[in-house]
Amino acid sequence: MQVDARRSGPGPGPHSGDDDLTVLRLIRSRRVGPATFHRLVAEHGSARAALAALPGIAAQAGIADYGCCPEGVAAAELAAGRRAGARLLRCDDPAYPPALRQIDGAPPVLWVRGDPSWLSRDVIAVIGARNASSLGLRMARGMAAGLGEAGLVVSAGLARGIDAAAHDAALPTGTIAVMAGGVDVIYPTENAVLAARIAEGGVLLSEQPPGTEPAARHFPTRNRIVSGLSQAVVVIEAAQRSGTLITARNALDQGREVMAVPGHPMDARAAGCNALIREGATLVRSAADVADALQGLRPAAAAGAPLPRPARPAAMPLPPRSAPPLSRRPSAPLSRDGGGPIHLETRILSRLTPSPTEENDLIRDLGVPAATANAVILSLELQGRVTRLAGGRLALS
Repeated sequence: MQVDARRSGPGPGPHSGDDDLTVLRLIRSRRVGPATFHRLVAEHGSARAALAALPGIAAQAGIADYGCCPEGVAAAELAAGRRAGARLLRCDDPAYPPALRQIDGAPPVLWVRGDPSWLSRDVIAVIGARNASSLGLRMARGMAAGLGEAGLVVSAGLARGIDAAAHDAALPTGTIAVMAGGVDVIYPTENAVLAARIAEGGVLLSEQPPGTEPAARHFPTRNRIVSGLSQAVVVIEAAQRSGTLITARNALDQGREVMAVPGHPMDARAAGCNALIREGATLVRSAADVADALQGLRPAAAAGAPLPRPARPAAMPLPPRSAPPLSRRPSAPLSRDGGGPIHLETRILSRLTPSPTEENDLIRDLGVPAATANAVILSLELQGRVTRLAGGRLALS
C-alpha cells in the first residue's frame, strides 16, 4: 500500500555561509517549525539570511516583539549535545539520512548518538503495540532478526512492546531508535539498558534538543521520522486507534510501502493491522515475505532514493499532496497597508478550519500566484493563526 510523495525537503548541498549555531538559532526560533525553516531558507538562500530577515517578516505580520532564538540558547544546546556524546547532523550534511531528507518537513537538525553510517543503509521500520501479546513479541523478534540477516537495518521508536522487541533482536545487524525527547533522555526508563546497547551498536537519534523530556506533542513528530527513514513500514499488532496507525499513515504520505501482519479478528490488538490489509497494505507473515515484496524495488534504494512503488489499490483514498516548493523569486511584500495582503489573510482564514485543508487546493481557490499566497501563509504561521501539518496541509491554530 503506497502513494507517491511530493519531495519538497532540503537538497543535499550545504547552506551557504551557515554554521551549526546559525542553523540551530533558526529552527529553535519561535513559531519556526521544519516546514517554515525550509521555506525561509529557500526564499532567502541560507539560514543566516533567513535569520536576519525573520524579525522584519514578523514585524510586517504585526508581531512587534518577535525575537529570534538567542545565540546563548543555541550555544547551550550545542554544549549539551557534546556532554551527551551526541553529534549534530544537519539536513545539508552528507551523512543525513537520504530518504528522510526527501520528505515534506524533514527535520532540519538531528542529534545522533552512535554510528551515523547506519542511516545511509536500507532501513525497514518494525512497529506495533506497546501492550503486545507474547505471540506479537515473538513475531517482532523473528521479523527483525530475519530482516537483519537479509542486510536491512531495523528502525522503531524505542517504545515498550513491539518496538523494544524489534530493536533487541536487530542489535547484531543494526538498528535505529528514534527518540521522542532528547537523545539523552530515555523513555520509557525500562529501556535504558537497551538504549545504551543501541548507542554502541546502532544509532539513537532525535530532532529535539538534548535534555528534552518527551511530551505528548513530540510522539507524532517522532513517528514521521521513523517512517521517513525507512523504505517500508511493517506493522505488527495495532489497535484501531493508535499511534502505530499514525505512523502507517505518515508512511503513506511519504510514499513508503506499508505492510502488516494479520491477526485474529477477535483480538483488538490486531484490528489496526487487519484494517490496513483490507485497505491495501501488503500482507506479510515473515521477513521472507517482506524481502520478496521489496525484491524488485531495492535497486533504486542504492542511490538513496525512495523505492519505486506499484500502483495503489483504488479502494485506498489518496492522502493529500503538498504545495510546491517555495521559489527563490522575491515574494509579495508583507506590508499590511492598502488592504492587499491583509485582505488575502482574511480570504485564507475564511477558507480554513481546524480540520486540515490541502494547501494546493487553497492556493488554486485563491486564484493568486503561489509566491504571493506562500508569503501570506508564512506571515499567518508566524502570527500563530495557522498551523502547517504533514502532507502539505493547513489548519487554523
